[in-house]
Amino acid sequence: MDKIKMTTPLVEMDGDEMTRILWQWIKDILITPYIDLRTEYYDLGLKHREETKDQVTIDSAEATKKYGVAVKCATITPNAARVEEYGLSEMWKSPNGTIRAALDGTVFRTPILVKGITPYIPTWTKPITIARHAYGDVYKNTEMRVAGGSKAELVVTDKDGKETRQLIHNFKGDGVIQGLHNLDASISGFARACFQYALDLKQDLWFASKDTISKIYDHRFKDIFAEIYEAEFKEKFEAAGIEFFYTLIDDAVARVIRSEGGYIWACKNYDGDVMSDMVSTAYGSLAMMTSVLVSPSGVYEFEAAHGTVQRHYYKYLKGEETSTNSVATIFAWSGALRKRGELDGIPALCDFADKLEAATIGTIEDGIMTGDLYLLSKLENKRKVDSRTFLEEINTRLSAKLR
Repeated sequence: MDKIKMTTPLVEMDGDEMTRILWQWIKDILITPYIDLRTEYYDLGLKHREETKDQVTIDSAEATKKYGVAVKCATITPNAARVEEYGLSEMWKSPNGTIRAALDGTVFRTPILVKGITPYIPTWTKPITIARHAYGDVYKNTEMRVAGGSKAELVVTDKDGKETRQLIHNFKGDGVIQGLHNLDASISGFARACFQYALDLKQDLWFASKDTISKIYDHRFKDIFAEIYEAEFKEKFEAAGIEFFYTLIDDAVARVIRSEGGYIWACKNYDGDVMSDMVSTAYGSLAMMTSVLVSPSGVYEFEAAHGTVQRHYYKYLKGEETSTNSVATIFAWSGALRKRGELDGIPALCDFADKLEAATIGTIEDGIMTGDLYLLSKLENKRKVDSRTFLEEINTRLSAKLR
């Protein structure tokens, strides 16, 4: 077959460790044999981020705004140990946090369901999509250590130079302090993205925070969601037969555990980070979770929800066999290619993305899977394969679908 032509590049953000290895294999085995792939490439590996003083991350975000669709590999967010390991000049911020702040979007994460893998919570028969606000809060925080005897105050200076002060704490002993912020415009964009996504999927939307404790910060989220719903989406939701409601985050957790799934759960930035990991693990594996960042301007960035699989990478460097789950990374590529096809009017690209996902799920349901899924699957005739063989098995099914 002739390779599928692309008219606009994807922004390609390469990453770190084992996922970087899988990234190249996925391209070589599953994508470039069938697509005349056009990308604008950015190396977000930690070494190159150090070399560019993290300018490459900023550049990749700007390119995403320009081209509208990006696909990103998992990257390292360095801690003290990584600073020493890689000889970093500083502890660079999370690339995901930098990109999300630049695009000011909402991250939607949905588990990939396959036959043979039963969620740890057996009532979950439908996927739960986590909608995570992707701006502000702890990911844009300022923080410092505080010496005993210090007084900490929250000080806001308005445009006329007038100060408003509020005591935070009188420190009798040493401690720490942190400052968080968010923006009405970003919260509004988050709310509208969630409401529209719920309409597109025709699923109920839940929003949860802790306004009983955070009576100004979290309450602002609650108010903005309510105002936008009443003014712009209430009639549309009623016509679609779906529901929006607000509840406290602790009540939401209890409701989620008792539910059957099949809805969108909107969370603030940190809540969404934690709850998406909880949901994906309960469905089976962090490597079975799609993730897409949607900006208010209609820009999309697709990625896997998991990390760089450090332990497998060290085995790979020793020449040892690994059985690393690449499904979420494959779905990042398929999601980006499908969206590129939709935006550019290339049905063949959308069809390829659909068939790539079907071939991936079909491989697992045929009993061929990586080690993490092998431990979870209840299929009788299952076989654990190494990382590359798994991709080759997917390719066998994909090539058959494309004939």
